Amino acid sequence: MVEAPNFSPERAARPRAAVQAVPPTGMAALSEEAAGCQLCDLYKHATQTVFGEGPLDARLMLVGEQPGDQEDLTGRPFVGPAGQMLDRALAEAGIDRAGVYVTNAVKHFKFEPRGKRRIHATPDRTEIEVCRFWLDQERALIQPAVTILLGASAARAVLGRTVTISRERGRPIAMEGGGQAMVTAHPSYLLRLPDEESRVREYAALVADLRLAAGWA
Repeated sequence: MVEAPNFSPERAARPRAAVQAVPPTGMAALSEEAAGCQLCDLYKHATQTVFGEGPLDARLMLVGEQPGDQEDLTGRPFVGPAGQMLDRALAEAGIDRAGVYVTNAVKHFKFEPRGKRRIHATPDRTEIEVCRFWLDQERALIQPAVTILLGASAARAVLGRTVTISRERGRPIAMEGGGQAMVTAHPSYLLRLPDEESRVREYAALVADLRLAAGWA
């Protein structure tokens, strides 16, 4: 059984090694533990924890920001509109999603209610930091050759610093303990673009990034 840390702002500010020192356990047990996570207040409004999924020997690990509305309801990562776009991009890049481990930096859906709709709200620094406990355990178990960071929140969670996507996307980032990371855009960003020309251009860039990362693995 993995004992999740009692969270405090002071703990979030500690070096990453302080969190990674917690011994990893089996993925099934880890997922079961995460299902009862109350390390921050997001669990109070979300339907359920949405943990990662994929083979334990995956060479590629994809990290997004957080579950969306459909993910929150189904309990699976990347099954909504952004996930469908990611599936298409992976296929075009020659990557079989079944061979990739897919997860999120934050495991509960953060949203703002607007009538009957639940509108995505960006996780704050504290929520990203405290949920890093679970992400660190997933990464310790998978030990991917390449970790693809989809968007700024995922990049902050894994790299421990603020990242500008346009400045750092598409280049290899050496990871402590081995492996490489790549920063690229989150598919949800493409869905928010106002015109078709921008969406086509950014989608092609995402496919190119995924294909490049697959070559590193």
